[in-house]
Amino acid sequence: MKIWQKNTDSSKEIEQFTIGKDTEFDLLLAPYDVIGSLAHIKMLAKIDLISDEELEALSKELKALYQEIKEGKFQIQEGVEDVHSQIEFLLIGRLGDVGKKIHSGRSRNDQVLVDLKLFYRDKVKEIVESAKQLFDLLLHLAEKHKNDLMPGYTHTQLAMPSSFGLWLSSFAESMAEDMDMLYAAYQIINKNPLGSAAGYGSSFPLDRTYTTELLGFEDMHHNVINAQNSRGKTEKTLAFALSGIGSTLNRMASDICLFMNQHFGFISFPDDFTTGSSIMPHKKNPDVFELVRAKSNQLHSIPNAIILNDTNLTTGYHRDKQLLKEYIFPGIQTTLDCLNITHFMLKEIKVKENILNDETYQHLFSVEEVNRLVKSGVSFRDAYKKVGLSIENGDFKASTHLEHTHEGSIGNLCLNEISAKMVHKIKRFDFSKIEGSKEGLLG
Repeated sequence: MKIWQKNTDSSKEIEQFTIGKDTEFDLLLAPYDVIGSLAHIKMLAKIDLISDEELEALSKELKALYQEIKEGKFQIQEGVEDVHSQIEFLLIGRLGDVGKKIHSGRSRNDQVLVDLKLFYRDKVKEIVESAKQLFDLLLHLAEKHKNDLMPGYTHTQLAMPSSFGLWLSSFAESMAEDMDMLYAAYQIINKNPLGSAAGYGSSFPLDRTYTTELLGFEDMHHNVINAQNSRGKTEKTLAFALSGIGSTLNRMASDICLFMNQHFGFISFPDDFTTGSSIMPHKKNPDVFELVRAKSNQLHSIPNAIILNDTNLTTGYHRDKQLLKEYIFPGIQTTLDCLNITHFMLKEIKVKENILNDETYQHLFSVEEVNRLVKSGVSFRDAYKKVGLSIENGDFKASTHLEHTHEGSIGNLCLNEISAKMVHKIKRFDFSKIEGSKEGLLG
């Protein structure tokens, strides 16, 4: 059953192929379809395409539908093409001819775009909140373990002294930088496409500025063709942001898997946070972090999948764009899952103390010895050669005393500055405006 159906329907095979997995994702869009429709009908009343009485009736039923969706009572009936059609059919069933007026001045193209934008906005908010929760824990752990030294590596070889505070806060600052990419995506998401119709506007005197304000968008896609072409560009930019967060989580998870290895033994987790082996009684496997590592790698594949999906598409809507949901929706959920499980795990991390007291790590302090000689007046090259020869001769002995004072070093982690960065970056999103617009339409 289709809104656009005339006298001839598509064959069952064509219908199954073209709808695909859309109905699985459409239930997620249902509340946003209602919110977009509430803004649209208020605008239709403003330009006198529907009466105040019709606006009141439509608003009442849409708000009732919103409640049904939130209570899990809404479903897309068999044979109905999508969530947009289902909501319109229900309105027609409850209100008769009044329900048929709701689609005036819009196409399913801009209707879907609005739903997606509103959905993405809420999901960005969830991601920011989860990222901030993990960020705060990382800074807390960095402060707690700022004096617990550990080896630093380059090329996976012993390099220089590090600390758990330095290691943990590196991921915190990286996550703050990930918010820059997410905000770039958010700026594209937070533009109103409603009123672009099928991509060529409408002969109705639509008030697009009004719907932009009602829906709490920061701006609109002014050009109606560009509004339609933003589908794909929006998802691609968001996918790159998710991949950025994935990079941070991936490196952290890889380190943790390594540091939990018995040859390292730098960190540990409670037994019930690890898994065992079917035949080896001693095993404590880091399955959670191995899966975070794998899932974050899945996130890296999404931008490329979207790029390939949209390559060589001409201006305007194409059904190819329907498949974007199959990449980006699971990617959003994967990002949230990985952020939340990483936070859950790190709350119980145990750090080994006095690691660098082991003679194995004495060469970590070679650079410290070179710098000590330089401070005493020896040229850097001569100091480097002297220490290098003593290492080769096997008689290197160095003080384990560290004097790192510059910004971002072991002795000066700049945790307050990193925290301020995150606060500043999150403030830019201005989620309060979104919540206010939603309350205004549903109130």
